[in-house]
Amino acid sequence: MDSLRQQKVNKLLAKELAEIFRSEARNLFGGGFITVTQVRISPDLGVARVYVSIMATKGNDKDAVFKLIQDQNHVIRKKLGLIVGKQLRIVPELSFFIDDSLDYAMRIDALLKK
Repeated sequence: MDSLRQQKVNKLLAKELAEIFRSEARNLFGGGFITVTQVRISPDLGVARVYVSIMATKGNDKDAVFKLIQDQNHVIRKKLGLIVGKQLRIVPELSFFIDDSLDYAMRIDALLKK
């Protein structure tokens, strides 16, 4: 169970990371549509697990966009630090994971319709 502080930091990071992905999608990620679905921060607020859902564009597939996200991790963390630097003492290390729950739900729905 997350503490109240962890829950607040989770919401803050999710909101700000979503804004970073929205504003920098064309420059950093080749125009892929990236949605932050969930953020889970460790109890010491040092590491954040960021779950993203990716809808790729014509030129890129999901794996290529996810690779770009991982390659740009330091840039994303720096931009995040500029935004939340006054609210958090330490900007957490970011670990990105693909959230495939929507794909899974669509696959289950398709199987149920058969």
